[in-house]
Amino acid sequence: MFNNDGHMVKGNLKAVIRALLLDPEARIRQPSSGAGKLREPILRLTAWARACAVTSASDTWAIGNTSDPTTHLGQSPLRSASVFNFFRPGYVPPGSAIANAGLVAPEFQITNESTVVGYVNFMQRLVGFGIGDVLPNYTPWLPLADNGASLMAEVNIVVAAGQLGPSTVTLIASVINGMPTGTVPLRLNRIRVALVLVLAAPEFIVLK
Repeated sequence: MFNNDGHMVKGNLKAVIRALLLDPEARIRQPSSGAGKLREPILRLTAWARACAVTSASDTWAIGNTSDPTTHLGQSPLRSASVFNFFRPGYVPPGSAIANAGLVAPEFQITNESTVVGYVNFMQRLVGFGIGDVLPNYTPWLPLADNGASLMAEVNIVVAAGQLGPSTVTLIASVINGMPTGTVPLRLNRIRVALVLVLAAPEFIVLK
């Protein structure tokens, strides 16, 4: 479309944007089982940061090196080992259903048992305490925190774009409802737990 918009015009960005937004794959509500991709760790972090209005008072955004796969994300901005990014575009997880389907899944190249645990542990610390002056703002969600279903309805939309299924939402809401509440610190704790569980949910991690 960029090279030829149908009228032999190259570089027609309006036509390119129209093609992207109106492509059937972008508009169907129920994607096929082979659609989507694994959301890489740094994009999971930025999804949380956007949803929770994270700020840095010094404007330095000093989160440090998050490359360690056992204690951090296994990925850090501007620190890929190669100029070709953190993973090969044609990577196929060996012996997997993805391989059997003839598909590629580049992000799985930096995913293993250690990185999965390291990611959850790091995000638990980050969601709870921030890093230095890189801090979230959970205040808008405080009025919802007393009710697990209300809180999860909002978190599912704002953080996970509504991708969490009803069973996952109900399960996390039941966990939240089992936690004490009644004070601001207790409500904040409910919000943090909801966020960590959503950030660890497969329906959030796999972007459809």
